[in-house]
Amino acid sequence: MLRPEQRSKLDDANDLNFYELPRFVTHVDDGFIDRLTNLYREKLEPNSRILDLMSSWVSHLPKDLKFSHVEGHGMNQEELAKNPQLDRYFLQNLNQQPKLPLEDNNFDAVLITVSIQYLQYPEAVLSEIYRILKPNGIVIISFSNRMFYQKAIAAWRDGTDRDRINLVRKYFHSVDGFTEPEVIIQQSTLPPLLQMMGIGGGDPFYAVIAHKA
Repeated sequence: MLRPEQRSKLDDANDLNFYELPRFVTHVDDGFIDRLTNLYREKLEPNSRILDLMSSWVSHLPKDLKFSHVEGHGMNQEELAKNPQLDRYFLQNLNQQPKLPLEDNNFDAVLITVSIQYLQYPEAVLSEIYRILKPNGIVIISFSNRMFYQKAIAAWRDGTDRDRINLVRKYFHSVDGFTEPEVIIQQSTLPPLLQMMGIGGGDPFYAVIAHKA
């Protein structure tokens, strides 16, 4: 699906080194976070089992919904330990080992928030997500136009926002059994340079959603 050069990163050192120090910040603005939380409120079922993949110290899940279990995954122990919405978590470099240490048909929803751009083998990770999802389980992949530029794959860095939406749709299409992805687009009215610099708010919001058929 991706050529080798499209999977490359400007910084090809081990990702564990890059995430060794915790970053207790949010990587998108409050407007993006509000839209994401509202989307979760709309799409996620109470008392369901959630996997927050590529998570950190916040998960942006609605506080008024109760889930039976929220599993977290990430690259920094301190960040995950500080996340109050996680019942359990594990550390793993998905670019080195995409196989998840989780049982088949075990989760109702998998979330990837502003992190999909860092996966070098997204089709392998989506295949694992499909495996661990229950039938009709949902996947919500959300992103904006911000990134750690040196750690995003070339296919992401070199594309427009529309290209990135189509790329995530292709990720879903690479795995037999996902429904046709639903795309949500809420664009910013600010100039792109100000958006990238995080000046003035107004981050664009994109989400690509599919179910396990």
